[in-house]
Amino acid sequence: MKKIRLFVNNNERSLEVAKNIQEKLEKKNFQIVDEDYEIAIAIGGDGSFLRMVKEANFNDKCIYVGINAGTLGFAQEINLDEINEFVKVLERDEYKIEEIGIAEIEIITPDSCSKQLALNELVVRDLDLNTTNIKIEVENNLLENYVGDGILISTSFGSTAYNLSFGGSIVYNTFHTLQITPIAPLNNKTYRNLLNSVIIPSNKEIIITPENRTKDLLITIDGDNNEYKKVEKISVKVEERTIKVFRKKDYNFIDKINNKFLK
Repeated sequence: MKKIRLFVNNNERSLEVAKNIQEKLEKKNFQIVDEDYEIAIAIGGDGSFLRMVKEANFNDKCIYVGINAGTLGFAQEINLDEINEFVKVLERDEYKIEEIGIAEIEIITPDSCSKQLALNELVVRDLDLNTTNIKIEVENNLLENYVGDGILISTSFGSTAYNLSFGGSIVYNTFHTLQITPIAPLNNKTYRNLLNSVIIPSNKEIIITPENRTKDLLITIDGDNNEYKKVEKISVKVEERTIKVFRKKDYNFIDKINNKFLK
């Protein structure tokens, strides 16, 4: 694979890294292109990785890799001091590929049916940030009539992102699941809600139906906010296709959790 596209954050540090890596890649006869690329490289933080996959339209033919020029960089596989070795690894094809699941989302209103994909998560809140009242079903089975600040549905890949901030579980990237995590659920004599996340397998569809006064929603998909009026239903399921993510030969998910969150 010789055709590479660079997706670069527009800041001084990322631009310097991009210039450096482009020179190194071109010396090894790699081509830096804008179209028909076989490898996509995001230079920046975790947000740059999300933007890359979205801009590539979740292309399942190319290989995605991140170089961390940001802060945490959990989605980014390569650190700045590993760039020379990374170029050698690419040249020798000495890496492995992980298949990462993505979420397919359908939002239905009286006037529209919007279909979108998510790499990390979907967040559903009342548009005016009032209490969110929604019915949550898995297939045709009622999970709960939820009342609280909102609900988050994450992919396995996204389990270590926003989901983790609300006490959701960490899930192996290669498990193609969805996770329902409550955001400040109400629990009193009137309302009873699940306080923990629920992990759903890939062959199950999650259905969200607004109830009571909740009809207009603020829906956030991988950090992008959109307003939807008179929402009738939201469905979320694991997409049939996956995307390919670059991993070093010694990549270990448990080691990465320890290094990024505990050390």
